[in-house]
Amino acid sequence: MTAAAFPDRSSGSMMAISASRIHPSSAAETTPKPTPTRPLVPLPPGGACGGDDGADASVGCAAALHHTVWKRSSMGFHGTDGFSVYDAAGALAFRVDNYSRRQKLFAGELLLMDGHGAPLLALRPQIFSMHDQWNCYNASEEGQAKTTSSHRLFSMRKCSVLQKGHEAEVSMSGSSCSTSFWVEGCFRRRSCKIRNGDGEEVARITRKKSNSLTLGDDVFSLVVQPGVDCAMIMAFVVVLDRICWKPYTPLICS
Repeated sequence: MTAAAFPDRSSGSMMAISASRIHPSSAAETTPKPTPTRPLVPLPPGGACGGDDGADASVGCAAALHHTVWKRSSMGFHGTDGFSVYDAAGALAFRVDNYSRRQKLFAGELLLMDGHGAPLLALRPQIFSMHDQWNCYNASEEGQAKTTSSHRLFSMRKCSVLQKGHEAEVSMSGSSCSTSFWVEGCFRRRSCKIRNGDGEEVARITRKKSNSLTLGDDVFSLVVQPGVDCAMIMAFVVVLDRICWKPYTPLICS
C-alpha cells in the first residue's frame, strides 16, 4: 500500500482513520462477537477467536470467520513491523507488536496477543534448524513462554524442495501424525491454503480487494473455517511471514 493511503499514525485519531480505510467498520468501537470453536490447541481465557466469552454456543457455528490482516503494528509507530488483525465487524481481534526484523539468532520471542493485549501464544525460532523451524508455546501473563519441550504446542517449518506445492508443515505436539497441517500455495503472493492432515482446508489467505482494486501485500484476507482455532491459524501466519522471508520495507509517512 502506498504512503498516501495511510496518514501520519503518530496520533490516535490518524491511526483510526488508517485502520478504517483497510476495513470500513474498524473505526467503530465494536465488541467482537464470540464464536464457539472446536479447539485444536489449548485455548487461553477469552476464547479462540478473540471474544470475551462463549455465551451463545449456537451462534455462528456454520459460518467461516473472515479477518483482515494488516502487516503493521497496532501501536502505530513509524516503521514498525507487526500485525493487526480485524474481524468481520472491524474490531481488533489479534495483534503482534514487534519492532525489528533481526536475524534468526537474535530474533527472540514473538508474542501473539488478543485485541486487548492479553498474551495468547509465544513463537520462538529453533536456532539450529535446516528447515527454519519455529516452535509455539502457551504464553503467560508476564509474556514469557513455557519453553520446555513438554509444553510445546506445535512446531512449524519449511517443507523440503522435493515437496512441490507445499510451503510449510506443522507438527502438533502429542499427535501420532508426523504432519498435522501443511500449507499449499505461496504465502509471499498472498495465495495459499492451510490444510489439515486429511487434506481438508481449514484456512485460506488471499489478496485483499477494495472497490475492485487489489491492495498491496501488507493487507490481506484470512478466512478460517468453522470449528478451527483462530489463534492457532494466526500463529501459523506469523511464522509463515518469517520463514517465507523477504526484505521488510518500513512504511514512510509524508
